[in-house]
Amino acid sequence: MTSFRNLNQTTGRLIHQHGQYYLFFGGTAYLGLLNNPAYISLYKEGMDALGLNNGTSRTNNVQLGIYEQAEQQLAKRFGFDESILVSSGYLAAQLAVRQLAKGRQVLYAPDTHPSLWLDDNPMVGDTFAEWLERAVAEINGGAAEEYLVIGNAIDNLTPQLYDYTALLQVSAKKKITLVLDDSHGLGVMKLNSTTVDVSALRDGNIDVVVVASLAKGLGTDAGIILSDSTAADSMRQHPIFTGASPSSPGGVYALLHGQDIYEQAFYRMQANADLLRPYLKELPIHSLPHFPVFSSSAPHLYRHLIQKNILVSSFPYPLPESPLLNRIIVSASHTEDDIRHLGEILLSEKY
Repeated sequence: MTSFRNLNQTTGRLIHQHGQYYLFFGGTAYLGLLNNPAYISLYKEGMDALGLNNGTSRTNNVQLGIYEQAEQQLAKRFGFDESILVSSGYLAAQLAVRQLAKGRQVLYAPDTHPSLWLDDNPMVGDTFAEWLERAVAEINGGAAEEYLVIGNAIDNLTPQLYDYTALLQVSAKKKITLVLDDSHGLGVMKLNSTTVDVSALRDGNIDVVVVASLAKGLGTDAGIILSDSTAADSMRQHPIFTGASPSSPGGVYALLHGQDIYEQAFYRMQANADLLRPYLKELPIHSLPHFPVFSSSAPHLYRHLIQKNILVSSFPYPLPESPLLNRIIVSASHTEDDIRHLGEILLSEKY
């Protein structure tokens, strides 16, 4: 079988390997910004103005203004008091959980992304619904007054959304800080918005902190934390923030100035996903409204598609010995003809 593990090209709409072209419906560049000419032009403009990198910490006495400008804009864009930019989504997650865990009882939701682990795998074996019911009871009956609840906003693999509104049943005497990883949903499921409706969760005793990798939908090698001012002030004291170099200023420049490009790509991605959905009505493929990921455990789907020069993501899930999980990812890079071609092939035979 053709290997795609050592590519020397952009993983955009087309991949060329062993003398053949494959339509690529995989990866996490949902908005197609990784090879969007206008966005790349902005990135280069930022590099020309600000340099390739900025190898000093954010507490250095000499600072580039682009980071604070972008943080202010992103906080407003996504509806939070503050935002913090760091060099990766993993670092954003670690910064948030390590600082906010201090003085709080920590509870993990099932399948929480490893970037949010404080130590080893928390090994939560319940279903999400079972865990949430147990978590509410544990908080209400526990001796601790403050809790840090950590989980994913969205499962991008199967896919599914996680609903945390049952936390509103927690006693007003308890204080909850909810940290959610929204790397695959931020700015993807909803225009300029988090996946989770944060306003529905914010309560007198519940604070919501969202962490995300911007390297997915938003095409920027950086991580972000969205929070209120109190949490942000606390996290800016942690050595991860005070000691680490930030992301490339050119990428942040493109993020700051690329709003129009983002919006055009968002609507194109959503239109492409909507175009595919009618083809899938009778097929064993699972998806969520407004999310451009379509999953199937049909054992021969990958082979069926690769024979038609269509490449999708395929790997065992949830365990190495599990059946293949096939994921079709529709992006803003695809054309309408690409989508129709894929849909017709999916309908063409059983797999």
